[in-house]
Amino acid sequence: MAETKTHRVTVAQRPLLLSWAGVTDLGRRRETNQDAFLAEFPLFIVADGMGGHAGGEIASRSTVERLQAVVSSGEVSGPSIEKALELAVGDIADHPETTDEGTGTTLTGVYFHTEGEDAQWVALNIGDSRVYLLRDERLVQVTTDHSVVQELITAGKLSPEEAEGHPYSNVITRAVGASELTAPDYVTIDVRPGDRFVICSDGLTKELTDYGIQHFLRENSDPSDGVDAMLAAALENGGRDNVTLIIVQVSDEDDSSSPDEDTAK
Repeated sequence: MAETKTHRVTVAQRPLLLSWAGVTDLGRRRETNQDAFLAEFPLFIVADGMGGHAGGEIASRSTVERLQAVVSSGEVSGPSIEKALELAVGDIADHPETTDEGTGTTLTGVYFHTEGEDAQWVALNIGDSRVYLLRDERLVQVTTDHSVVQELITAGKLSPEEAEGHPYSNVITRAVGASELTAPDYVTIDVRPGDRFVICSDGLTKELTDYGIQHFLRENSDPSDGVDAMLAAALENGGRDNVTLIIVQVSDEDDSSSPDEDTAK
């Protein structure tokens, strides 16, 4: 069972409450879980490893560990994240069990960035793990997959429906791995009460449509209930891969929140 955590923030003198929960699962067909995640204010990240033997697991966990150190330093930004990813690339390349050239990990997520009284979300992405945003009852995919099929879709050579069964549907064009790092793509998003993010590996999107994700968000107002419900549905629908997801949401602060939480300004 996932656990919901919270953190108070103040945006334009408006007190808001961030709440989140994350979960990861082996799935029903894999022998190891090569996914990893980090859900600690202000950074919320999912990494989906790939590579033979223990390679994918090492790649995703090395990346998350380096990013955890960034959170601990208190300096979460694009440059600090990219420096951490460069270190992770070195960790992966130097590890004795990651000699396979295909070893690496996707990376996606959001971080909460403040500058003075201004605040914004920054979404980042390498690979085909995704960030979704539910705003005003409309679910949109914030990130763009770095994959062969997405390039074909963008070029007009493939429809989104055809992409689902394409033989290259699992082939990604960028990763954090044992080679030179390609910087993430970034998307900035304003902070609004009511917004809900879903950060996930493709183990979720293989089993749930966008409509399904939106359905479970609507049915579950608490992040922990939401991630548990989506995980259960993904497993019931086949669980063909490791499944990892985080829900992060923004709400107006109310009297029911815990009094001992920190406030970020």
